[in-house]
Amino acid sequence: MIGLIDCGGGMRGVYTAGVYDRMLDENAKIDYGIGVSAGAANMITYLAGQHGRTLTFFADYTFRREYMGIGNWLKSRNYLNLDYIYTTLTNRGGEYPLNYEAFSKTACPFFVVATDAQTGEPHYFTRSDITQDSYDVLKASCAIPAACRPYPVGGRLYFDGGVSEPIPYQKAFDDGCDKIIVLITRQEDYVKPKQKNMWLLGRMLKKYPEIVRRIAHRHEAYNRSLEEVKNLAMQGRALLIAPGDDCGVNTFTKNREAFLRLYDKGYADGQRAAAFLRENS
Repeated sequence: MIGLIDCGGGMRGVYTAGVYDRMLDENAKIDYGIGVSAGAANMITYLAGQHGRTLTFFADYTFRREYMGIGNWLKSRNYLNLDYIYTTLTNRGGEYPLNYEAFSKTACPFFVVATDAQTGEPHYFTRSDITQDSYDVLKASCAIPAACRPYPVGGRLYFDGGVSEPIPYQKAFDDGCDKIIVLITRQEDYVKPKQKNMWLLGRMLKKYPEIVRRIAHRHEAYNRSLEEVKNLAMQGRALLIAPGDDCGVNTFTKNREAFLRLYDKGYADGQRAAAFLRENS
């Protein structure tokens, strides 16, 4: 069983949008998937077989004030309007709805990682938590601390999954995967630094001390997990796919030309994922 782990990365997720579109073009199918933050949204579109949908969100919808911007934050303390993205645009009757019927017919186990706002622990939502026109688990996984308020699901509040599980590869092996593909949106040699302005984040997130603690140590978790995946790749148990250049795209970039360049890099690199799946099927 081959698992795919998409670690997200905000607007850098346009890179994995390209990877998925290439996989769709080559009819490359996975056996198991875990998505974190934007990676979960990208992966569900891939599972629904909607070529080009994710690119449209990044390259077109991102520039709308309803999508993200300081105006949203001043109104609701949500820089990203997750309800606009994953309800208004995504539901039936929306501008570019998810093909839920196609997604629901796929047998691939699919997990969405979010971080419990009170405990700081990761929570793995499953397919059973996703229904037609109810994509709250995606919103929870994408709720970046300080940029967004925590999102409620089932009576609990959640933040971005990357806070607690930046590269959640071990669950795939624990669930029976033999090999994995890991998608990251930073360069392979990137070393995550300590979070800056922790004093400010501490004040903004004073209701959520475990989230603050996780953020303070997130660089350690990311760097350690990346090294472990690199070792697995040397053993032939993993394929790490990362952009050689992020094209200047960061978490909240708004630059269409940069998005398209990074998407093209992802589309080219998607051939490696398709080949790995063919060789190990």
